[in-house]
Parts: sequence; C-alpha cells; structure tokens
Amino acid sequence: MATADEDRADTEFSPAVSLEALEKTGRELVSIDGTPLAIFAHEGEVKAVNNRCPHMGFPLVEGTVDDGILTCHWHHARFELSCGDTFDPWADDVQTYPVEIRDGTVYVNPNPERDLPPAEHWANRLETALEENLRLVAAKSAIGLLDAGVEPEAPIGTTLAFGTQYRESGWGSGLTILGCMTNLLDDVEPEDRKRALYTGIRHVADDCAGEPPSFDQPAFDTTEVTFSRLKSWFRDCVEVRDADGAERCLRTAVAANYSAAEIAELVVAGATDHPYLSNGHVLDFANKAFESLEETDWEHAETTLAALVEPLVTAARSDERSSWRQPIDLVALLEDTYGGSVTETSGLESLAAEGREAAEPWTPPADLQETLLGDDPELIVDTLAEAIRQGATTEELASEVAYAAATRVAQFGTANEFSDWNTVHHTFSYANAVHQFARRTDAVETYRGVFDGALSVYLDRFLNTPPAPIPTPGESDTGRDPDAVSQAVLETFDAEGEVDEAGRLVAEFFDCGGDPADLRRTLGHGLLREDAGFHTLQNVEAAFRQAELATDAAADRGLDTDAAEQRRRVPLIATARYLAAHFPTRREAEQTFTIAARLNRGEAIHEAAESN
Repeated sequence: MATADEDRADTEFSPAVSLEALEKTGRELVSIDGTPLAIFAHEGEVKAVNNRCPHMGFPLVEGTVDDGILTCHWHHARFELSCGDTFDPWADDVQTYPVEIRDGTVYVNPNPERDLPPAEHWANRLETALEENLRLVAAKSAIGLLDAGVEPEAPIGTTLAFGTQYRESGWGSGLTILGCMTNLLDDVEPEDRKRALYTGIRHVADDCAGEPPSFDQPAFDTTEVTFSRLKSWFRDCVEVRDADGAERCLRTAVAANYSAAEIAELVVAGATDHPYLSNGHVLDFANKAFESLEETDWEHAETTLAALVEPLVTAARSDERSSWRQPIDLVALLEDTYGGSVTETSGLESLAAEGREAAEPWTPPADLQETLLGDDPELIVDTLAEAIRQGATTEELASEVAYAAATRVAQFGTANEFSDWNTVHHTFSYANAVHQFARRTDAVETYRGVFDGALSVYLDRFLNTPPAPIPTPGESDTGRDPDAVSQAVLETFDAEGEVDEAGRLVAEFFDCGGDPADLRRTLGHGLLREDAGFHTLQNVEAAFRQAELATDAAADRGLDTDAAEQRRRVPLIATARYLAAHFPTRREAEQTFTIAARLNRGEAIHEAAESN
C-alpha cells in the first residue's frame, strides 16, 4: 500500500519524456499542465527549466548548454543550469523544476514551491532595476508588484530612497517624475497605474545611472535649536550657497521633530529668497519632495529633504537675469513690496497684518484675471498687494495666479517657437507648486512665490499673441457621446499638429456632459503610452491638480455657473493642447511595458513575432 508521501509524489510529478530519448537528443521540449518545459541531459544529469527565457521569452530549448551554463541565443543571457540563477542581472532567473527518474522515464514537478513569494521576488528585482538601470526589469517589477497585491506606496518608497541616496547632485527630474506619477495613480485605469509606476521607476534609475552616491551631512548633535534660528541659519547657508550647512539645518529640523508645516516654511523661505529660481524648477522639485513624503508617511524625510539642497544652492537666480531687469525692473517692484530687498518679508508682514484686521473675507475683483494676464507689471504687483491688505490668503492668491498660468498654456499661440511651450509650462508648474505650498503652510514667504509667479505670467504675455481661443461653456455642444469625444481626443495624439483640435475636443467633452474623471483617465492613458518627456509629465499632473482645486475654489468664492465651469475646464484644455503639441512619439517605453506584461503572463513573445 502506498504511503501518503508516495501518493503526494505521484500527484506532484508527471511523466515528461523517456530517459533514452532525452539522452539521444540532449534536450526535449514538453508541456505539462500548460507549462512549457525545456529538459536537458547534461554531464550525466537531467535538468528542467521553464522554456521561456525570462528576459524576452525566447525558447531556451534552442539555446546552448556547456560547462553547466545554459545560454539563450536571442540576447545571450546565461543561466546556471541546476538552480536557474542568471549571470546577467538584466535577464532575471529562470524557473527550474524538480526531476525524478523512474523506470527509464523522466518525471517533472511542474508546480514546485517558489523560493520566494512573488511580492518579495519582484521587490528584489526592483532594487536590481534601479541599481543597474534596467528598463525591462523595471517594467516587470512594477507589473509584478501590483499584480501581487503590493500597494504602490512600497515600491514608491523604495525608489524614493534609492533616488535620494544615489545621486550626489540631489533632487532632479527623475524624482520629480516619480512624484508626478505617484499623484496620477488615483486618476488612471488599473493597467495605467502599472505604466505610471514603471515611468517613475525608470526615470529615477536613468537619473542615477553613472552618478556618484550622496554622502550625508549629519544633523547637529543638539536639537535644542529654536525654529526661528534654524530657519535663519538655513536661509543664510542657501544665500551663500553653502550646501553642507544647509543640509545640516534641514536634517536637524527633522531630528528635532518640527512639524511638516514648519519644515515646509523653512524650505519655501529658502526657495523664494530670490525670485523664480532656475525657471521655477527649484520650488517645483521641493513640492514634489513634500508630496512624495506625504504619500510615504514621511518615512524617508531626512534623505529626501537633503536631496533638495544641491539644486537650491546652485540655482540660477532670476534677479540676476536681464529679462527681470530690462526694460522694466521687475525686481525693484518686488523689493518695494517685500520691504527693501528680494530676501525681505517685512513689507508683506505689514500687509498681512492689515489683512487680518479686514472686516470682510477677501473676494477676488471681477477684473483680477484680466489684470494678471495684462501688460502692466506695476498694476499686477499693486493689485496683489492690495489683495493681501484686504485679507487674501496665500492659498487664495496662489489659486488665482495658477489659473492665470494655466490660461497662458491654454492660449499659447502655435506660431511661436516650439521651445516656447516650455516657457509657459515652467510658469504653470511653478504656480502649481506655490499653490500646493500655500495649502501646507501659511508662511508669509509663500506670498513671494505668488508675486514671482504672477510676474512670470506677465513675462509670458507675448506667447499669447495672438491668444488661441478658449471655447466658452456651451459653445461646443454637439450632442455626441462623451466616450466618442474622449476617443477623438486620443486620436489627436496620433497625428502632429492637432493642438487646437485637442483643446476644442476637451471643451466639447464637457459640453456633452462628460465626467471629468473619465477625461482624466483618457488623458492619463494618452500620456503614459507615449515616451513623454519631463515637462509633459509635469504638465499633465499639475493640470489634474489645478482642475480639481479650481472646482473647489469656484464653489468657495461664489462664482457664477459659467465662470466656475470655465475654471475647471481651462487646466485640462491647456494640458490637452500641450500633449497634442508633443505627441506622437516613438512609444519605445510602451513597447518595453507590453513585452514585460506579456512575459509576466507567461506568453511566448517570439512566437507572436514570427507569426506577424
């Protein structure tokens, strides 16, 4: 009578091939329970591996076995035959299977216990993808982790920690993209969430490739430093471009358990002591760092904030640029308002003190947007100063400037040079960053970001000459099914020069009763299937945030129906035009993602290729 162990063994193992036949050919391909197996007779032993090469799915039975090494002929990935481990990190390990010989027949267990559960396996592979800058492995890891039920916060945290530790030059475009993609996760379809995660991972890996690691400056040994003094030290270090001192101040703020709002105040102060640093990138980088920390529960606070120091102390300062000095000295206008210099805040503090005494809540003047989009910088500055005097908060004014900046993108004239898309984009992403900081801290320095953003909107005015028309609510009501309209939006990204049509279709979508969430999913998919660049990824994420916030702001301020409707439309019209201007691309990243998805599903990539 068979024992329980013998019964289980009989169940687990299945006959595969006769030993005599295998020894004659050296290799055989069999399928058991749908699993393709490459079985090899080598050096007096029998070994079985999955026939699909884990790199690109090529049949390993067609490979070469020599000296205990199985080599795939497609990309020359090499595997240790007995355990399946790869010599080449870009390939991944191949699955091996237990083998038994019974009465001249080779038996194989096609469903062995895995060495690691999928979540742990893909977490390990993610680290390899980051270390070796391997795009296919990054895609497979992103897909594998989410398919294994891992919440995105875990791989995001891993990638954030890697990007801040292994890039001496600090926070850059890769980590900013990771932050953008993190923010898009709830706006896109489940499959596009994998694309978004992959996009963030691969850009961080690419940004860190070849970079020396960052070596930490420690926090001060004492945490008994008042916040005001620490803030003063930090600003002084940034002013003289002392990266080491600034980093120690930031790390000390974290070690001293200052609140997120206080640390935000510290950073926004340093980032606005000079106007519009590095075309707005510095404050935008800082905003994405804070958003990433908020998403990961501040787990990597010290290294993340330290990564902001290098771009902060090396930033180009707009008060040293001729465009901010000639023909009108915009910096002088700011200095007069701030209290004597661009690093001052006493003037703003006096205005804010008056505002706190205002009898009524601030209401935006009917012509505020016209003023912000106008050609009189002195009037712009005076209007904003008067708004503060009347009680306007940083968040309220930041919202108005962000809407004006979105309008610049929506009205960008396509007769301009193509590179000028980035000019209006930079202002928009900066204004969005100011708005986000205003929502996390009431620091008076945030008003400086509002003024700086408003003057950048002013400087961009010629790029709206003539302005592209923005359809008014109801103007594009065709009665079409909103799904058909959103599909038409995607189609504009398949052809060059469909900028104005993309914007018009977004207006039509709204006029036909479409749900903004559906439109965001459509635009998100259009973005993630392309080889979208840094600015394009930024633009869509900022537009999504501003469209959502504009809806809330319109309700709070009692705007009439059409004005409120236009507020939520303009950012999405703007980003649809921006996308259409930059698409289509080669879609190389999408090809890699598709291959990774098919490999993770166990499909045979090469067979599909041969049949086409």
